[in-house]
Amino acid sequence: MPFPFRLLMLVPLLAACGTPQQRCINSAAAPLRPVDRLIAETEGNISRGYGLQATTIYRDVWVPCGGVYGPYGYRPAGGMCIDEQAQIIERPVAIDIDAERKKLAQLKAKRKELASAASAGIAQCKAEFPE
Repeated sequence: MPFPFRLLMLVPLLAACGTPQQRCINSAAAPLRPVDRLIAETEGNISRGYGLQATTIYRDVWVPCGGVYGPYGYRPAGGMCIDEQAQIIERPVAIDIDAERKKLAQLKAKRKELASAASAGIAQCKAEFPE
């Protein structure tokens, strides 16, 4: 691979890093993300009237097998083999709507508490790393 092309490939990687202020804000707001995810999940459960439980099932599928790596790359031998692949499905489960509403109220209270702590951290990040 030519040298300039390698350098060009690093540009998106470096751009994804963000500024020090952005990284600081991201880490200050990190405790909010799981709570936001749980709030969205609980609101979805309440609106649907049931919960979703992730279950892994395994299915047998036919896949090409055999083959050789040669001077022109990989060449399949033409045979087929059975392979077991995992698939995650969501199954409906019964929930207690009143308990979900109580959980949602608790999560929103916790989020408000975390948001005030995060806003203090974000203000500190903006003071420490001005743009």
